Amino acid sequence: MEVMEKSYSVALCDCPAMPDADRAKAEARYARVLERQFGGPAQVADALAIVQSLEDTPPEEITAHAKAVFKQWGKASAAANEAGFQGIGDAEGCYFEVRLA
Repeated sequence: MEVMEKSYSVALCDCPAMPDADRAKAEARYARVLERQFGGPAQVADALAIVQSLEDTPPEEITAHAKAVFKQWGKASAAANEAGFQGIGDAEGCYFEVRLA
């Protein structure tokens, strides 16, 4: 039986005038920071799955681990945004979207 590792993707959205090469570099910077914060791509995907699952979880059922991951996600996401937008001029309205692949 083959075990598939979870993966994720990062997309810079609502930046129509940005050249593809610059977009790819910004997305890579964002992903690199997330992976550094969580320990690798599989851990980013695991954390994202936990964060997404919280939307449907009643507050009384949220575990301490899930709360810690959510808090870490917020900090990691802020750091990744800063890195991703580094060197980009007018990025008003642009945002990074992270999805499970």
